[in-house]
Amino acid sequence: MNEFEDLLNSVSEVNPGDVVTAEVLTVDNGQANVVIDGTGVEGVLTLRELTNDRDADINDFVKAGDTVEVLVLRQVVGKDTDTVTFLVSKKRLEARKAWDKLVGREGEVVTVKGTRAVKGGLSVEFEGLRGFIPASMIDTRFVRNTEKFVGQEFDAKIKEVDAAENRFILSRREVIEEASAAAREEVFSKLSEGSVVTGTVARLTSFGAFIDLGGVDGLVHVTELSHERNVSPKSVVSVGEEVEVKVLSIDEEAGRVSLSLKATTPGPWDGVEQKLAQGDVIEGKVKRLTDFGAFVEVLPGIDGLVHISQISHKRVENPKDVLSVGQEVTVKVLEVNAADERVSLSIKALEERPAQAEGENNNNNNNSERQSRPRRPKREQKRDYELPETQTGFSMADLFGDIEL
Repeated sequence: MNEFEDLLNSVSEVNPGDVVTAEVLTVDNGQANVVIDGTGVEGVLTLRELTNDRDADINDFVKAGDTVEVLVLRQVVGKDTDTVTFLVSKKRLEARKAWDKLVGREGEVVTVKGTRAVKGGLSVEFEGLRGFIPASMIDTRFVRNTEKFVGQEFDAKIKEVDAAENRFILSRREVIEEASAAAREEVFSKLSEGSVVTGTVARLTSFGAFIDLGGVDGLVHVTELSHERNVSPKSVVSVGEEVEVKVLSIDEEAGRVSLSLKATTPGPWDGVEQKLAQGDVIEGKVKRLTDFGAFVEVLPGIDGLVHISQISHKRVENPKDVLSVGQEVTVKVLEVNAADERVSLSIKALEERPAQAEGENNNNNNNSERQSRPRRPKREQKRDYELPETQTGFSMADLFGDIEL
């Protein structure tokens, strides 16, 4: 009886909620048997109270002879014996310490580890404490698959701490946004219109390519990708490719940068005078037709215009009546204007003028000459009579002599 009373007295010194030091006696069957220092009371420390990883090996955490600090959870009395033991937890003690560390730390950035993808977001761990990052706060863009963050360590900002409700909310997105803002400010301070910079193709769209300039994404519009017309962005660049681009315009307030890839590469009109000259006869392909003529590709990236009047000696109502897209034609260069990027071509200049057309043209020329001649003023007709001398002079009496007054 005396020994049992001594045991009860020692047990009374241990209460649920106490933080105690214990020595590991044995490790067996997924649990460690411990003895609480200064009491002689034994306790049980299970794998579940050591870690959240249920597949872990308890021997990786404790071994016989180790001294551990644990939290007393509850008392356990043996059914067949009078032994009294306590269930203790190292994990919950670490969690309590973690809660204490979190008090007043809202807005602070801490390092967490992704543990499990859960409905609506991601479960993370911080110093043994389980936290939650909603899906909308994981990244700057909505993340549907949160599995890729499991096992990763990353920084997140503490948004809400409520130990009583076991509520611990964090945001990874705000950390990324703040880092991006700092990087964006630095990038904009170095950018200037007209400069040539190096970037990496971040993503492609139907209207162009976004280039990562080191914290700022600039847009190369599809019209600025290549000197060729109607190109697809994916046919010019690929995601991850490093490119040199020219800065066309900067809108720091809106966070937009317009870039050009084609401005950094030689254009088809560079040195065109050495490749093409007036009077040259060359082969070309009809690229497109309009109401006023046909555009023929004479060099890669250079289309010249065959005006409707230069297609044939015969009258052409519509270029589509005599030409088709893709048709190979022989043309004569009439003019090369590199400054305006314009080449004038002719097909009919290489064809013999039909006799009828020549006659018609002569008649037309004669008619036009006749029409263009100034009319001569009409000559005054010669009078073939003379007034009688009696009409050269007269008096009032002669005129009104027969009138009675």
